Amino acid sequence: MIAARPLLKLCLLAGLWAGIAGAVQARCEDWVPQPKPQNASRDIVGQDIDQIMERGWIEFAVYEDYPPYSFEENGKARGVDIEIGRLIAEDLGVAPRFKFVAAGENLDADLRNYLWKGPLVGGAVSNVMLRVPYDSAFTCRVEQVAFTGQYQTEGIAIAYDKAAYPEEKPVPAYFRFDTVAVENDSIADFYLTSLAGGQLNANIRRFPTTAQAMAALAEGEVKAAMGPLAQLEYGLTENLAVHQPPLPGFSVGKWTIGLGVNFRYRPLGYAVDDAIYAALDDGRIAAIFESYGLSFTPPER
Repeated sequence: MIAARPLLKLCLLAGLWAGIAGAVQARCEDWVPQPKPQNASRDIVGQDIDQIMERGWIEFAVYEDYPPYSFEENGKARGVDIEIGRLIAEDLGVAPRFKFVAAGENLDADLRNYLWKGPLVGGAVSNVMLRVPYDSAFTCRVEQVAFTGQYQTEGIAIAYDKAAYPEEKPVPAYFRFDTVAVENDSIADFYLTSLAGGQLNANIRRFPTTAQAMAALAEGEVKAAMGPLAQLEYGLTENLAVHQPPLPGFSVGKWTIGLGVNFRYRPLGYAVDDAIYAALDDGRIAAIFESYGLSFTPPER
């Protein structure tokens, strides 16, 4: 499985489904702080900002095979998150390095493996991890990571075949009769599966990735596809369009994307956040999204 599948599914869905059920409680009200983990030799890998500046490079953990955010093309790193990493490095005056990583079982595992502890076998943590969903309650539960540098608001959308919907754009209720492609075990998959008492299930077509779901839409195998807006936009053709309709029963159809830094290295977190803030302010981040043919919604910071 790739990147945001477990990342969003298991980190954000707790909040999403709690909202659907109508549960309301104070931030972190049910959380009891856990004992701090003991340091280990593999924790210390030159993450202090002074060490980074002295050695002349910074390493970013990015998800592998995850267009349009981070992927390799002809041996070169490409994607929105790659460009954001490059602008952070430029602001710090060091060279960027990118470690492509596979998504683990959940976001906790990814943060543990790539930011604050390191994998059980081989490898080491990175200085910064990109494309980390920001959830207020979740930040209380992972005390080993500083969540900072919010740089995008992402949201769920529906892509569709314009010929199949010449007048009205499709909404979830249409999928009681029309086929829709989703990434397996994604937010869109869970949402549609649970909607209307399961009446949509017969028309849901599941694919390993959103890119493959969009390819199926482009080939006419389905009439629509549902998933994160940027991923849908990246797979559009001239015969397809995308929109973000109201989603009944879906309390959080949008979420904030940021980055993570080991909690021991706060000065690095501040420096990285300053770089993001400046790039949001002067339009460089918006320009990155535009260069990939994507719309951009700034985060609420």
